[in-house]
Amino acid sequence: MTAPAVSAAPPAPTLRITEIFLSLQGESLEAGWPTVFVRLTGCPLRCRYCDTAYAFHGGTSLGLDTILENVAARGVRRVCVTGGEPLAQPAVHDLLRLLCDEGYGVVLETGGALPIRDVDPRVVRVLDFKTPGSGEEERNLYANAADLRPADQVKIVVTGREDYLWALELVRRHRLDARATVWLSPVWGLVAPRDLAEWILEDRAPVRLQLQLHKILWGEEPGR
Repeated sequence: MTAPAVSAAPPAPTLRITEIFLSLQGESLEAGWPTVFVRLTGCPLRCRYCDTAYAFHGGTSLGLDTILENVAARGVRRVCVTGGEPLAQPAVHDLLRLLCDEGYGVVLETGGALPIRDVDPRVVRVLDFKTPGSGEEERNLYANAADLRPADQVKIVVTGREDYLWALELVRRHRLDARATVWLSPVWGLVAPRDLAEWILEDRAPVRLQLQLHKILWGEEPGR
């Protein structure tokens, strides 16, 4: 009698990782806290001002257990999963869930072109809508606005006055300020922070000015 075939166990999920490092969180409501950054490789967008293009390709395929071990070795309880575009790798949902199960405070930085609905509800989602100046405005998934929660945050990076006005209209149209914290950030080296601050004050805009603390401290150095 022929023994029944035994189905092979599905392979353990892996993620392609560009880097895992410890730094100060430079953005969001978590700014200033020591944080472990898990930077995933790959992104479907090509924003003109992207400062992490080195994460578009390459990377190392790591199992989730290995990633968790790397995070734990850094010795802090805050984790930021970023990219690239983390949601472009489906197994990121498993990683986010495991990190939350381990008791970490978890932030996900996502570019806004992919749905956030299925992200673990314990994760703080930072949604980066793309302006016309980014060259990727048409990739925005505006349905994401309806899935925002009060703990979430919206980041809009502006390349100039036109992007700023576009951002205000986006906030108004989708009532983003009533759904989440809204940050406006100047493109590093392109828009003077003082100019953006003056625009916000002049309009009494329902947004917060955000500067990139890590760049003020370390410039464009990767892994910082």
